[in-house]
Order: sequence, then structure tokens, then C-alpha cells
Amino acid sequence: MRLRNRMQLVLALLLLAGFCSPLLSHAPNRLLGGQGLRLPALTGALWLIAPALPLLLSPWLPISRRLHRLLALCAVLLANGLLLLAGQEAARLGGGDPDALARTTFSAGFWLLLLAACLQLAESLRGLALSLPVRALAVCAACLPALALLAAGQLDALALLREYHNDPDAFRQALVRHLQLVGLSVLPAALLGAALGLAAFRLPRVGAWLFPLLNTLQTIPSLALFALLIAPLAWLGRLWPQSGIAGVGMSPRQILLQVELPLALPVLITGLRVTTVQAVGLAAVAALIGAGGFGAILFQGLSASAPDQVLLGVLPIVLLTLCSDAVFKLLAYRLERAPR
Repeated sequence: MRLRNRMQLVLALLLLAGFCSPLLSHAPNRLLGGQGLRLPALTGALWLIAPALPLLLSPWLPISRRLHRLLALCAVLLANGLLLLAGQEAARLGGGDPDALARTTFSAGFWLLLLAACLQLAESLRGLALSLPVRALAVCAACLPALALLAAGQLDALALLREYHNDPDAFRQALVRHLQLVGLSVLPAALLGAALGLAAFRLPRVGAWLFPLLNTLQTIPSLALFALLIAPLAWLGRLWPQSGIAGVGMSPRQILLQVELPLALPVLITGLRVTTVQAVGLAAVAALIGAGGFGAILFQGLSASAPDQVLLGVLPIVLLTLCSDAVFKLLAYRLERAPR
């Protein structure tokens, strides 16, 4: 058969690597290393071959919209089937005892298969040439079965969920604190950045020294910047504890609000998207200076050599990053198509 799609071949090889690797790992407790569990050792795992088979054959199948729809459906079934299988296997190995010390967690094969399924879904949606809002709705619909499994308690026996249930209040506090850190860093940056951008646009001399200065600040490592800001922020906390007609007949304010700002808005939204995504990730480092957030859970897991606790801190950061990126992309899409 003739190879028709090289990207599909890469995804097929990724699937094969996932099936050849352990899907889950079972350990007697959270500290000891686990024993890898491959596909044949898992109860009822062979049915995953059904949605995986079209994905494995896709590099040699003729490309069409029908094929893209089929591959998208298979990717969704594979991803959610993996979660269901992992939850059932964790419950079986734990014997149904919620207080058992044994831990069943995701292994390399699970992550490879999940990555392949997500990439296949993205590739199929791209091949269908759907608009950005429709693609966002399709991704949300693909996540519904996983959310249903989570709400029904089908995944509670997994080590990741058991780490969450050990102290759910700490997780909720970390979520609120992480969002506060991101919001209180992005909002001032947006206001200051918009003002500096306007000044650089109208006054070339300001732009001449502003951009080299900002480029220099961008090279400073985040942790070093935190250390440099401790003293001035502490001082600020003690000091403030409550912490004419021109042109075509338009005033300067009208020119700013009706001409310059709408033209600059797509660039501003793109800058906010990049800044927010960076802030979500960098906020984890703030836990090193006692700021809290998901970084606190992450570093607690590292200090206790508990990989599932580390994962409990990392996964929400990844999800927040993806959601932030998607929201700003949708906003930019709406602005581009808004009537002028």
C-alpha cells in the first residue's frame, strides 16, 4: 500500500510505542517504585484495539473528510477508554478499599497513547477545516465523557485522585491562589504595557530606549527577578498596606478609542495571551518564596518523593495554560471578524 500521509505515520508509530510500553504502574505505597502493567495484563484492555486500529492504518488510507471524522471519533474513544480502563484497573488492584496504601498510577504507555489521541484529534479537526469556535466546541465535547467519569467517581481509585482526596481544601486554596497570582501579575502588566506601547508609538524617542530595556528584562531568570523584587515589594507593602481638535475632525481621545485602540487590539490580545500563558507557568515558581499556588503542591511532592503529588500540582497548571491560550485565541478570532 502507498503511504499517503506522513503525519499519520508519526502518530501511528507513537501509538505503537504506547501499546508496547507499560500503561499503568502499581506500587504498595506512594513512596516505593511500582511494577509496570502492560496491555495484556490489564482486564478488558484488548477492546482498546478497536478504536486504535483505524488510527494505525490511517497513513495508508485515502484522505477524505469522512476519514477525518472517523479518526477524530476513534481518538476520542481511545482517550476516554484509556481513562475508564485506568480507573477500573486501579479499583480492581486496590480491592475497593479507599484507605488502602497501594497506589495505581499512569505509566509511560498511557501518556504516549493519550498524547497520540490528542494529536490525532487536533490533526483531524484541522483536516476538516472547521472554524476556531467549532473546533473549541468539538474539543469540549470530546472531554465530556472524561468529566462524566470523574463526576461518577470512576477514577477515584487512581493515585492522582487519591492525592487530591487526601486534602481537597488545600487543592482549592492552591487553585484560588494560583489564579490570584496570575491575575495580579497580568492585569498590571496589561495596563502598563498598553501605556508604554502607546507612548512608544507616539514618541519614537521613548521606543528607542524602551525596547532594549524590555529585551534586557526578558533575559533575567524568573527566580532571580523574584529575589530582586522582594525588597521593593516589602517596602511598598509597608507604605501602602491597602494596597483639543486635529486631523479629520476627531479629538485626541476619539482617535485613541476609535482608531488607534481598535487597530492595536489584536496585537494587544496576542501579547496578553503570551503573557498569561507565561504567568500561569511561572506562578508555580512563586511557591519558593511562600506565595502558594499549585507550585506549593508541586514542591511538596518533590520534597516527599511523591510523584503523584507532583502530578497533582503540574496537571492543573497545564490545563490552566491550555484553557488560557484557547480563551485568548477565541477572543482574537472574534475581534478579527467583528464588523468595523
